[in-house]
Amino acid sequence: MARTKKTPDFEASLSELEQLVNRMEQGDMPLADALQAFEQGIALTRECQAILDQAEQKVRMLVEKDGELQTVPFHEPEDS
Repeated sequence: MARTKKTPDFEASLSELEQLVNRMEQGDMPLADALQAFEQGIALTRECQAILDQAEQKVRMLVEKDGELQTVPFHEPEDS
């Protein structure tokens, strides 16, 4: 399953990760498939964490301005 979207969707990635974990927990995957699924799971976990980190940064930019709730511009990271 190649992920080709530019901006990953947290809910979709998390759902895919949950499905992957459920398949792995069944315990009937051949070793090669289990290793591939594990690698995919790690990638999905990192993707979800990056999305959460970005959301946290946006929240901090909203609330951490001289103790008052203010908005400041947020610059999205450029895709390489």
